Amino acid sequence: MASAAGAPSREWSNEQLQSEELPKKDVIAFLQEHASQSFLAEHKLLGNIKNVAKTAKKDQLIVAYNKLFETKRFKGTDSVESVTKDVKDLKVDAGKTAEAKQEEVVDEGPPKYTKAILKKGDKVTFPKKGDTVHCWYTGTLEDGTVFDSNVPTSSKKKKGAKPLSFKVGVGKVIRGWDEALLTMTKGEKAKLEIESEWAYGKKGQPDAKIPPNAKLIFEVELVDID
Repeated sequence: MASAAGAPSREWSNEQLQSEELPKKDVIAFLQEHASQSFLAEHKLLGNIKNVAKTAKKDQLIVAYNKLFETKRFKGTDSVESVTKDVKDLKVDAGKTAEAKQEEVVDEGPPKYTKAILKKGDKVTFPKKGDTVHCWYTGTLEDGTVFDSNVPTSSKKKKGAKPLSFKVGVGKVIRGWDEALLTMTKGEKAKLEIESEWAYGKKGQPDAKIPPNAKLIFEVELVDID
């Protein structure tokens, strides 16, 4: 229900929010109806309510709900003009420049990849940021052109072949890989479709014959985690 000032009034108390009788979908629907786009992006609440409900935890939704009323970032409060003015007015704080803060806000948003599980893993052993993961992979362009693969194609090659190993979640690979592998478990094989923003972006990767703004498709198998 909206208050006289046009902003919504609180629908639920903290006790009601924490109750199992209040579905997550109801809280998400309220936030999507009343919060500004930038607020929803920062709290990862954009998109189909059912999909958001699958990934969002109740605690996260309660924090977002309370934050909305603290910050009063209701729908219509982040017009292009006001956001631009706010960014210009930002001052250097704790060693971060205004430009860096603007980039942080822009960077938040819905995931720029999709994942389809081809083979289930153990559903228990997830890698954490900084862990070393070992992967077999094949990368293709949207037209099916293979631009890279470390999967051995013959029995002779298999004997000496080693999976790709790197520290995950720390920028050693494209962001789509970093983000997706943290959702996989040991032994899992998945098909990843990664938008260019989380791949090689506007520049592409000429040496690997990846054109600018290319969407990349990978089949990745998470063999082991150290």
